[in-house]
Amino acid sequence: MYDGSFETFEKLKRVDTVGVIPITPDGKILISQQEQPSIAPFWGTFGGRIEPNESPFDAAKRELLEESGYASDQWQLWHAFQPLEKIEWSIYNFIAKDCQLVATSTPDVGEKITVQAVTFEEFLKITLQPNFRDSEITLQVLAAMADPAKMEKLRVLLSK
Repeated sequence: MYDGSFETFEKLKRVDTVGVIPITPDGKILISQQEQPSIAPFWGTFGGRIEPNESPFDAAKRELLEESGYASDQWQLWHAFQPLEKIEWSIYNFIAKDCQLVATSTPDVGEKITVQAVTFEEFLKITLQPNFRDSEITLQVLAAMADPAKMEKLRVLLSK
C-alpha cells in the first residue's frame, strides 16, 4: 500500500471468450436472438468460450459455425479487451465477411438460437436495446454515434 503495508485483494478468473459479427455477401449483418435457461431472451453476437489449447481465432470460427451454420475465409480481429479489472477475462471480437451458409447449426443443448439478417442501421438499433448482451459492442456503437469519422469507419468495417 502507499504507507508500506500489505493488503490482499481478491480477483476472479473466467475463461476467455470470443464474439463474431458475420456479414453476408449482400452486406447483411447476422445477429442472434437467443434463449438460454435462467436468462431472459436476448440479442447478441455469435460466440462463446475459448476451449483449452484453442486460439481466439479458431474459437471464433468454431463458434460461428456451431451457432449459425455460417463460415468465412475473410476474418478480422476488431478489438480485444479485458472488461473488468477484478476479473481476469479477455474478450476477442471478430468481423467475418463474405459469410456463407455451409452447415446446419449445432448450438449447445442449453441454447436456442435464431439467426437474423439485418441492415447496418437495424444492427445499430439492436445494439442499443436493453436486451442486447454484448455491452462492449454497444460502447463502440455509442462512441461512433458521437463522432462522424468513427461512424464512417464502423460503417466500412461492417460492410461487405
